[in-house]
Amino acid sequence: MSNLRIKIKPLIASVIAGLFLTQSVFAATYTVLPGDSLWKISQKFGTSYNQIMSLNGLNDVLIYPGQVLQVPGNDNTYTVQKGDSLYLIAVEYGITVDSLKAANGYYNDIIYPGQVLTIPNDTDQTAKRSTPIVSRGAINRGVISYTNDDLDLLARLITAEAGGVSYKAKIAVGAVIVNRVKSGKFPASIKDVIYQVDSNGYYQFTPVENGWINKPATADSISAAREALSGSDPTNGSLYYFDDSATNGWLWSLPVAARIDNMVFSYAR
Repeated sequence: MSNLRIKIKPLIASVIAGLFLTQSVFAATYTVLPGDSLWKISQKFGTSYNQIMSLNGLNDVLIYPGQVLQVPGNDNTYTVQKGDSLYLIAVEYGITVDSLKAANGYYNDIIYPGQVLTIPNDTDQTAKRSTPIVSRGAINRGVISYTNDDLDLLARLITAEAGGVSYKAKIAVGAVIVNRVKSGKFPASIKDVIYQVDSNGYYQFTPVENGWINKPATADSISAAREALSGSDPTNGSLYYFDDSATNGWLWSLPVAARIDNMVFSYAR
């Protein structure tokens, strides 16, 4: 009888362990970043470092960059939709882009439709996407009215057109779009200006044609877009910009208002 009892105990223990591990499979995963500690990670996911150690069978607190850890399951997840960016998702949940990237073990800004992101619990506000803290359609007031989608689109254009130039040039590109919206000679919204196709079937901006407009905006491009929407204009009211290596005679015939880095900013004739 005693032998039977000895055999049963390990069996029960195995079942319990199996149930625990099965639950762990459904927990979220997190990829350790440089500078992380178990305590920092536990704060991101609203748990304790002891629980993370238990989930991962760790005997000590030593972890290393690139290590994938199981963390307690988080109901705050979001499935990426077409047109999303990390910035827009972060704004709607009242968190920072850096914390969103950290919670998902991200080093870059590229996301894709259908991807499931973990929303970190690093603020007191953990609203679901269905009840966003900031609505994407909310109207913001600057020198022109704009939505958060407009801001993201403008920042993506700046990233595509001025990724390798100075911050001042980035603001200048944003200012040209703002000036077009205000001018009355172009469409009356940021989206329509950026996606405008002229009567000859030509796109106004190359990134729209080649697809670069769909790449996520960089942090400094977002800041530059905000400054342009607030009225900063290093171009002195320009409606056009082009690279100084351009050979288009019509562009060079326009009155030059400013030169910033290798970019030329012009008025309309």
